[in-house]
Formats: sequence, structure tokens, C-alpha cells
Amino acid sequence: MCRSIKTLREPYTPQVTDDDVRAAALQYVRKISGFRAPAAHNAAAFEAAVAAVAEATRTLLDQLVVRGGAAGPAAVGAGASGAGQAAASAGATVSGAQRER
Repeated sequence: MCRSIKTLREPYTPQVTDDDVRAAALQYVRKISGFRAPAAHNAAAFEAAVAAVAEATRTLLDQLVVRGGAAGPAAVGAGASGAGQAAASAGATVSGAQRER
């Protein structure tokens, strides 16, 4: 695991931004590819990989339910999805990423 990638879910990170997700995706792609910055002929593939990893990360964070946390108004509010509301009612909180969207 790349040490530069920080945990992006509650309770470790209460607020996840798109910049946080992109930075984690960039670090992952750098680690896997072995390139800090790709050569010009690899730039498109590198950027496509970063975008795909960022999208997968956002999807994961949006779908995670953290158990054992206090369900606050933001987790139960109008912006939470049906699954998030059900999880919040069951005593869990939705991820910070889901609340930020």
C-alpha cells in the first residue's frame, strides 16, 4: 500500500473532497505504473487510469456504510440516499463522501 494514500472514510476523514479522491487515485496509478509522471506517449493512458480509479473510489465511498458511528442530521437529511437513510436509521452513518455530494 502506498503510504501517501490516506484513508478517505469516516471516522478517519470526516469530509472527502474531489481533490482528496483524485490525489489518492493519482498516488495509486503512480505506484502501479512505476512512473511519477508519464512520458508524453503514455500521458493519455495514465490520465484515463487516474480518472477510472477516482470514479471507482467515489463509487465505493458513496456506497460504504460505517457502522457504530452516531447518525447525525446530515446522514438522515434530505441529501442522503434511500440506502443511506436506512443505514442511518439502523444506527450506522453514511460515509463523508456521500454527505458531500
